[in-house]
Amino acid sequence: MARIAGIDLPRNKRIEIALTYIYGIGRTQATEILSALDIDPSTKSDDLSEQEIAGIRDYIDKNIIVEGDLRRETTMNIRRLMDIASYRGIRHRKGLPVRGQHTHNNARTRKGPRRVVVGKKK
Repeated sequence: MARIAGIDLPRNKRIEIALTYIYGIGRTQATEILSALDIDPSTKSDDLSEQEIAGIRDYIDKNIIVEGDLRRETTMNIRRLMDIASYRGIRHRKGLPVRGQHTHNNARTRKGPRRVVVGKKK
């Protein structure tokens, strides 16, 4: 089993797909990595040699921000927006959609389950 960037790649999957299990690497980035290292994308992750695994590991370490570092950077960017009280930061703090979506009818995923508002007695 190949271990890259602290993640155990799944067995018996195409390496192009297996690389996407690493946070920060999608299909496009996986294809770029494999083309840069001249590795066939249809190769199964079990069939990689130690030399190819080491090459992928080195390439990712040098050229791509992945896993913990990427998560930390994303969290810090959101925290910075909240600290400077920008519009986007306020939306993050309130748990509302950040990218301009309407909230009158939709946005249940971001807002959470409906809360019942108790009516006023007469």
